[in-house]
Amino acid sequence: MNLFILGVTGNIGEQTLDIVRSSKGKYKVVSVSGNNNFEKMKNIIEEFKPLYVSMGKRDIIIRLEKLYPKIEFGFGREGLIKAATYSKLGNDLVVNAVVGSVGLEPTIEAIKKGRNIALANKETLVIGGEIINKLIKKHNVKLIPIDSEHSAIMQCLNGEDSSTIKNIIITASGGSFRDKTKEELKKVTVNDALNHPNWSMGAKVTIDSATMMNKGLEVIEAHYLFNVEYENIKTVMHRESIVHSLVEFHDTSVIAHLGNPDMRVPINYALSYPKRTEYKGEALDLIKVGSLHFEELSYKKYPLLKMAIDAGKSKGLNPTTLNAANEAAVNLFLNGKILFLQIEEIIRESLDVFKNDSEISLKKILDRDLKVKDYIYKKYS
Repeated sequence: MNLFILGVTGNIGEQTLDIVRSSKGKYKVVSVSGNNNFEKMKNIIEEFKPLYVSMGKRDIIIRLEKLYPKIEFGFGREGLIKAATYSKLGNDLVVNAVVGSVGLEPTIEAIKKGRNIALANKETLVIGGEIINKLIKKHNVKLIPIDSEHSAIMQCLNGEDSSTIKNIIITASGGSFRDKTKEELKKVTVNDALNHPNWSMGAKVTIDSATMMNKGLEVIEAHYLFNVEYENIKTVMHRESIVHSLVEFHDTSVIAHLGNPDMRVPINYALSYPKRTEYKGEALDLIKVGSLHFEELSYKKYPLLKMAIDAGKSKGLNPTTLNAANEAAVNLFLNGKILFLQIEEIIRESLDVFKNDSEISLKKILDRDLKVKDYIYKKYS
């Protein structure tokens, strides 16, 4: 299989390469994109020898071009799109592991080229779900989720009649601050927030896990992936991160997907779908786990969860406003410009300032994304 990996230098991208390494030649890395990590990309080029490479900045590409004159390079928005659509070879799969709204356009263009998508980029469906689902149907391509929760749901639904679904239940670890009070959250640092109890994730996703925005985005994503109404998508705190999600059926049966918290498992499944291929990770030992715990995910404790779900229900440009505000606020927090609790305040403010528009298009989505971020950066930087 030919792989086109977007966000290859990030957390999911690196773990995708781990699967490629262990596949004994089953996968060929044809094109890759990264952001600004020169050394990581240099090492990836040396090991996997892609035909096309894109980076976020032109100056990094200039350095790489001098080292690898036979490779084709690109940069920025156009380079990212070309990395997703480069040279149709047949048996192609785009792995979209970029973070943020920048992942939407390359997904759209890859689908138009008839390419299947292994999706780790939540924002593609959060802000563009209405557009993406129409294109998937039109071009007859597969969209395979990489998120552990959505991969779990997909596997629970294998062979099932979707009309018998009563509820989808998405689990959440609770993030770095699950045991802290609102008062304690006033003093937390970036390092505190990045200390996730269960998963190894990128910085932005880890902060989203702490605010529970991550779970809100996953609810919106599940709505578009599985065609289930928001009222039938539930969330529950599960500290151990062993049960990745569950599906409840009309006959009261509940099917759950269990496994150790290791993103390579859903990545491996997405790459080999619909077949399963061997992965030599740590098998789940139920005796060692001992017990599993489930708790209510309170909207009072996690207001961003409800804010995200409400934005998803309202559709139009509200999900774009929500997502853009979150991306900007998290970036400001990671760079020490705002406090942790200000993330919530900024998102709420943005949803008040930027009114919804129910008639969406790619242009409107991209314009709204830029306007919201520009508003926030000018006001809070």
